[in-house]
Amino acid sequence: MTPSPAATRGAVASRALAGWQVRVFVATWLGYAGFYLTRKSLSVAKVELKKPEVWGLSNETLATVDGGYLVAYALGQFLWGVLGDRLGTRRVVLAGMAGSVAVAVAMGTAASVAGFGLLFALQGVFQSSGWAPLTKNMGEFFPRRVRGRVMGFWCTNFALGGMIAGIVAGVAAKQGGWRMAFLVPAGMLAVIWIVFAALQADRPEDVGLPSPESASGDDEAVIVAGEQVADEPEGAWRTILDVVTSPTVLVISFVYLLVKPLRYLLMFWAPVYLNERLGTDVAESGMLGSLFDLAGPVGIIAGGWASDRLFGTRRFPVMAITLVAAGLALAALPWMPPTRGAVGAMLFVIGLLVYIPDSLASGAAAIDFGTRRGAATAAGMINGCGSLGGVVGGTLPGLVAATTADGRTPWNVLFLALAAGLVIAGAAVAPLWNRLPPRTSRS
Repeated sequence: MTPSPAATRGAVASRALAGWQVRVFVATWLGYAGFYLTRKSLSVAKVELKKPEVWGLSNETLATVDGGYLVAYALGQFLWGVLGDRLGTRRVVLAGMAGSVAVAVAMGTAASVAGFGLLFALQGVFQSSGWAPLTKNMGEFFPRRVRGRVMGFWCTNFALGGMIAGIVAGVAAKQGGWRMAFLVPAGMLAVIWIVFAALQADRPEDVGLPSPESASGDDEAVIVAGEQVADEPEGAWRTILDVVTSPTVLVISFVYLLVKPLRYLLMFWAPVYLNERLGTDVAESGMLGSLFDLAGPVGIIAGGWASDRLFGTRRFPVMAITLVAAGLALAALPWMPPTRGAVGAMLFVIGLLVYIPDSLASGAAAIDFGTRRGAATAAGMINGCGSLGGVVGGTLPGLVAATTADGRTPWNVLFLALAAGLVIAGAAVAPLWNRLPPRTSRS
């Protein structure tokens, strides 16, 4: 039997949409991983910048520079999220990426500490342009029924991107001096800018294709129950207001506020903790600390798969279970035997667990409840709140250590406090166990 013209057109459109899904996945994955190239430069250059014959920067000065970046990054999430919905992913990300390249070049040629610090804060503003608009772009091309699995693989960009960026900056600095830790990554991000511009499109409709929901025969999600898609135009201030006042988005934002401090604490301070507890040297402390991040991709992919296949695209059961489990594992860390194997293995387990709710909250759940039309605003708000928590996690160990008699950080107290926060986050999300975004047919 010969297929009807309509069926033939539908099959052609489906194949074309699949091709664009691959293009957008590659472009956006590279885009966000690429942002890490210019984000990690300073963490590598610090070793040289502390030397008296270079700039002789103290830990306090470097902490101030880091703090400026973290605050700018957190606040920028809210701004770029809204602009991502108002202007579209393409304009925002290309502008932010270009700004990041320019600032990295300026930092690599900077001559004063004050200017260097201001530039790194500006880098934080441009860095924050990536996550929310790119998350929205993925939501535009992938329907909810596969979103957990797809976003699970996609969210490996920040785990693998950070690892690759650290290697690139380290090799560049070793071969050409600390300034190359900024200039070489800037050049690589400029290449990614070109690739992104060539591959990316904002929406299937922009290239003459149906939305993923239309192609699969699914109804579109809406932000407010009872509304039609036409009631929530993309980029409209009313739609943005619906997102920022959504009770579900507010709960996710609160949860992420409690989750991200642990990630940032271990990102900035894991080597110090391991050195103080186990007596490991710099290289060994760095390798053991990386076990937390090494577990990230495994947890992210597993969590996305579980939310789609085991819980029918419900994100909150997976989040609740892993948040409580991560809290219990973190609370047990101070009582692990003080050996490299025991502490390293527990850091891996904690990373495996905590990266699951981290990626679901900032990725799939943000798209689900922000919908295609408000996903950037939702992701920006959720990640902005999380990044405010990250400011606390990234600075608290140093601030607390300054108040103790021996100048050492009371790690056990901090870990127990963060563990309590994870359990509270799990309790906060548990009432949403069966929550799915409201849906309606197109009007």
